[in-house]
Amino acid sequence: MASKYRHLKEREERPLSGRRAGRWKKCLPALALALVVGGGCLMTQLPRAGAAQVAQDGGSAAVTKKEETSLPQGEETAVQAGAALKEADSLWYLTLVNFETPIDPDFQPPLTWIQDGTQRFDSRAAGALEAMLADMKDQGLSPIVCSGYRTRETQEGLYKNQVDFWLGQGYDQASAEAEAALLVARPDTSEHQLGLAADIVSAGNQILDESQEQTPEQQWLLSHCQEYGFILRYPSGKTELTGVSYEPWHYRYVGVEAAGKIMAQGLCLEEYLEGLSL
Repeated sequence: MASKYRHLKEREERPLSGRRAGRWKKCLPALALALVVGGGCLMTQLPRAGAAQVAQDGGSAAVTKKEETSLPQGEETAVQAGAALKEADSLWYLTLVNFETPIDPDFQPPLTWIQDGTQRFDSRAAGALEAMLADMKDQGLSPIVCSGYRTRETQEGLYKNQVDFWLGQGYDQASAEAEAALLVARPDTSEHQLGLAADIVSAGNQILDESQEQTPEQQWLLSHCQEYGFILRYPSGKTELTGVSYEPWHYRYVGVEAAGKIMAQGLCLEEYLEGLSL
């Protein structure tokens, strides 16, 4: 895939400076409209009770016991690959949202409340998220969703606040907007408006920075999120493709099949979808 954000790569790989690290704020999980950044807190992120599989039929995201299946040899034909690509184009859980592919400003997903009424999520995938969180808690972990669905107005306010921060640091308007967009998506380019993204943090560490990757919750998620249809949406080393800095707390529902392939192959969603078109 051609690099869309190559100019961002060097910046992403530098460790956070004291000034930048200092501006991460704590999550406010008790608020239904928690303010979060590109995924998380005020600029403003689960154990295994058996493997789980989430239905991807466009209806409720029911969780059932995972079954071992295998395809007959040679079944993956070119015709089937083409059909799979055509199907992917119409699947709600594979919708791509990024800077180059904005969502319709009037888009409204079907929503339901999760996490005791503190956050909202797409009702078709909420069952998968709740099952993942419940399994984590059964294993003694303490996950918190500090941001789920966000309205366009909320996203617009978060982005503006971040732009204002950089303007206050002496950046010009264009530079301030570019810096802000690395951490807070511009309105209509955030997966949180899609209703399929969740910022998940540890109750013991509610700071949105790279320290999240060291928590037991994140380590469990990296091993098991795909079993519930989720992926780490903005992995390390992919900023030039996604346009978003590494976020070890931002998880996206894409369905079990796609999630398994993406996580196993170390892909980002952009790479996976482009692969379907080859």
